[in-house]
Amino acid sequence: MIGLLQRVTQARVDVDGATVGAIGPGLMVLVCAERGDDDAAADRLLDRLLAHRVFSDAQGKMNLDLRAVGGGLLLVPQFTLAADTRKGNRPSFTPAAPPEEGARLFEHMLTRARTLHSPVAAGRFGAHMQVTLTNDGPVTIWLRVAVEPA
Repeated sequence: MIGLLQRVTQARVDVDGATVGAIGPGLMVLVCAERGDDDAAADRLLDRLLAHRVFSDAQGKMNLDLRAVGGGLLLVPQFTLAADTRKGNRPSFTPAAPPEEGARLFEHMLTRARTLHSPVAAGRFGAHMQVTLTNDGPVTIWLRVAVEPA
């Protein structure tokens, strides 16, 4: 699983002119399931997102996580994070999970996120979305959680 997290002062996702998810200060995370990912990988990525210390403490150091600051979490499905760009000028998306599995893993992560944190908002899997955000810092971090060997 891949997560591209951005610390934001605000973020929202619109589909067909209507806002489907919005947060104030917190994390906006683009999420991608790769082939072979499973529920455990989605759980590990979510745990890392919630625990990643990217918010400033009283001394200005990035020592606080999302829960400590009471920030919002906006999860946005984005299969293009798995793009293979090693050859040519057109990316290949074969590393991404098939759409049905990607949707299932995104919904799994979203459901679990809503049990562990509040507020949580989301984009819509498979929709053409417009994502608007104000990156705070800017802070942008790429996280990848690989499937653990059996």
